[in-house]
Amino acid sequence: MITDTMTKLYLHKTAAGTETALQQQYQRDFQVTPAYRESLPDMQNAAGALQGANVAIQQVGVSNFKLPLKFRTHTGEPITLETSVTGTVSLRPSIKGINMSRVVRSFYEFQDDTFTLETLSSILTAYKKEVVCDSARIQLNFSYPLLQKSLRSELFGYQYYQCAFEGRIDQQNRVRTFIHFDFVYSSACPCSAELSEHARDVRAVYSIPHSQRSKARVVVEVAPDAELTIEDVQMHCLNALQTETQVMVKREDEQAFAEMNGAAIKFVEDAARLVYEQLNADPRICDFEVACAHLESLHSHDAVSVIAKGVPSGFRAEFSNFKDLIC
Repeated sequence: MITDTMTKLYLHKTAAGTETALQQQYQRDFQVTPAYRESLPDMQNAAGALQGANVAIQQVGVSNFKLPLKFRTHTGEPITLETSVTGTVSLRPSIKGINMSRVVRSFYEFQDDTFTLETLSSILTAYKKEVVCDSARIQLNFSYPLLQKSLRSELFGYQYYQCAFEGRIDQQNRVRTFIHFDFVYSSACPCSAELSEHARDVRAVYSIPHSQRSKARVVVEVAPDAELTIEDVQMHCLNALQTETQVMVKREDEQAFAEMNGAAIKFVEDAARLVYEQLNADPRICDFEVACAHLESLHSHDAVSVIAKGVPSGFRAEFSNFKDLIC
């Protein structure tokens, strides 16, 4: 090894058996020519590069690459939000892998668009063309703000909702689109409420029924050619469950919230059925799944329920990641 103050030199034996000096130095001014690019090795398509079983892979791609994207609100005005993107495609047998950067590059072609569920269809079509696959899927995860008014004090504050747009395209180029939506609410226990009233009436004992912060995770499949917004899904959840947690609260709002909980007591089974009732009545929603978790203040465990619309080949109410519903 020969060194000087600026560069390290290494002797390297080439495939032809000759020796050449290698510089451990970044060449900032090096220009890539078409011929040089053509000479670069391509390990994804190298002969005999496949390892393991020669079988198809259902999903391969990239997850959690982030960029700011514009989303259309119910007023038609765009809002820019930090978005975490997952993009995957299927991989046929005998093909070692995909060019991961193509997934990202094809997505960046749409970075200046205002995103709706319809936008996902164009991106999925581009995926299939760029990566050469049979199926593909995209999910955009973001936190969506909605301005909420307090119950009685006329104050306003932003409620943030964890949301996702998802799109899937199959071998026949059929596209399906979904909205994922988390709704946080309060659940007052009907049993505890009745027992507290019994203690007051029968023994004149002051009692407080228990309630807890709760979450409903809703996934809806939007019917073809239908338009459904995040605001629509939020309103379905609000109409069903009533007791959404509050942003801005003064004493009159806290009293109002206590009254609202008393008017809308519910078990976790009630919560699932109430949301089902709202979603099932909307013709723009062709399928859905609802997972609810009541984070019990009485017990050391949580109460959970999962319900689906029940359409053939649709959601099967198989949600099981209940720890992710802790809020």
